[in-house]
Amino acid sequence: MEIEFGARTDVGRARANNEDCFRAAPEINLFVLSDGMGGQSSGEVASRLASEAVIAHCCEAATNASLPIIGKRDEGVSDAANRLASAIRLANSAVRAAAQENAALSGMGATAVAVMLTNERASIAHVGDSRVYRLRNGELQQLTRDHSFVGEQVRQGLMGEEEASSSNLQNVLLRAVGADAEVQVEVNEELFAEGDTLLLCSDGLTKELSDSQIANVLAHIDDPQEAADQLVDMANAAGGGDNITVIVLRNAPRLVGAFQKIGRWFKGS
Repeated sequence: MEIEFGARTDVGRARANNEDCFRAAPEINLFVLSDGMGGQSSGEVASRLASEAVIAHCCEAATNASLPIIGKRDEGVSDAANRLASAIRLANSAVRAAAQENAALSGMGATAVAVMLTNERASIAHVGDSRVYRLRNGELQQLTRDHSFVGEQVRQGLMGEEEASSSNLQNVLLRAVGADAEVQVEVNEELFAEGDTLLLCSDGLTKELSDSQIANVLAHIDDPQEAADQLVDMANAAGGGDNITVIVLRNAPRLVGAFQKIGRWFKGS
């Protein structure tokens, strides 16, 4: 599996500071995005702590298979998915500890979404309303559920999609990293086949762009960094009402037969 990726974060046009954060460890095919919340600069602190804690824990596990899992293991998912959930639980502790040590950071929290790619499988763990999408054959599918008041209202049939998109309660989260002593992490695993594209994003993107706009960019721009840049630029052009962060991952099609040989000869010349 050959993974190509591009990423970008932007403050947007309405905020004074950027509370989004992303981190990547491409050597283990791990990608993390977090959207912070809190007064002053505490949202920035929360998202950075969350992202870095996930990366550090998973990188340590990559060299130490006996590293303990934090929290209860889910036997229904892979080791990779359990490791991601463990990492987000550790991030929850890190954010809470920092808030307890510094009164100025009290009440801070963050969303977190992490993806690890292994053998055409995407292991996903998330808390909050930052999302993961998959584009396959031109169709965009959301692979995560928003842990938000509005998202729950839609799932229960109490609110329509159009009403949800304009609700002033969109920012009310039901789960967040750092909010409580224990965090409930949702994990799932999805096929990430050759030619598929994954998108991790904060809500600053999805508040400004429709699914069809996002799908059109991902379907027509092959280079992941160009696609990431285009999505951020379009969200800003549409208003840029929040920080915007995207990570675009592409399972690059492999050369086959004679073309594969030509590719090897070219790389070796």
